[in-house]
Amino acid sequence: MRARLAKYTILLIASLTIASGAWAHDLPRPEAGKKIHVFLLAGQSNMEGRADGRRLTEDDRNRLAKAQERVQLAYNREPIKPLDVVKPHPSIEENYHRDRIFGPELFFGIAMSEVWPDEKFLFIKRTEGATTLLGCWNPEWSSEKAALMGEENDPKLYSDFVDYIQETLSGYDPDEYEIRAMLWVQGEGDSGNEIAAQQYGDNLRTLIEHIRKDVDVPNLPFLLFQVGKGEVVKGMKRTAQEVENVTLIPQSQDVDSTDFYPKMENGHTNYEGMKKLGERFAEVFLSDYGRKQD
Repeated sequence: MRARLAKYTILLIASLTIASGAWAHDLPRPEAGKKIHVFLLAGQSNMEGRADGRRLTEDDRNRLAKAQERVQLAYNREPIKPLDVVKPHPSIEENYHRDRIFGPELFFGIAMSEVWPDEKFLFIKRTEGATTLLGCWNPEWSSEKAALMGEENDPKLYSDFVDYIQETLSGYDPDEYEIRAMLWVQGEGDSGNEIAAQQYGDNLRTLIEHIRKDVDVPNLPFLLFQVGKGEVVKGMKRTAQEVENVTLIPQSQDVDSTDFYPKMENGHTNYEGMKKLGERFAEVFLSDYGRKQD
């Protein structure tokens, strides 16, 4: 917990830098008659990514180099940079024996830039491993809910994420960008608590309602990947069926299924699985919501 609080203190200090507009020059600038396509990404460790960034093939790197001309990544309040693998927290580097990692944003961005080669993109990503929707990510946070998950002293991640979005986009005029969708990978943390699991579907609806209101996009597409188990997955499926513009990307444990995503022994998606997930997010977005502009 102390390590997480120390990390969050650093993020807060960095946020002041963003708020001052010091990084505005790093934002992609829209071309005449076009807008920047903004995508929001959030969740816990499988959104943050544990995939080994050193395993990118020569073809992957060539594709990424082209994508970097069109896609910028704002990640956990670090300086905004072209899309790339990132350096992990020291504890992750030590535990996983890798100095570069990536999440679904990498191949999502590569795929999107290949399908829309004349467009520019900005991804705003906020993640924290081992966090829950009932606690840290709850838009209607309370100390009682957070305490139930042992997160009463941890960051209020939803409000921090909204602040981060607003601070980052303050470098644009309102007509220079369009928020296209939110990608969500989270649920493992709630699966192990009976109350959190039972409430996951309702809390997910609340999250979707709040983010749509807070970014002022009433029908914002919300894409989520099936993680967790039991009541959490039931809540995801129910929400995707009942709430407009919500799409669930299913996951299967059957290695022969097209919905199987390879993992490491601890359950984190590996290089092959994360590459597939990023490309699947792009495929689903383009299929279900893929108009270019209003």
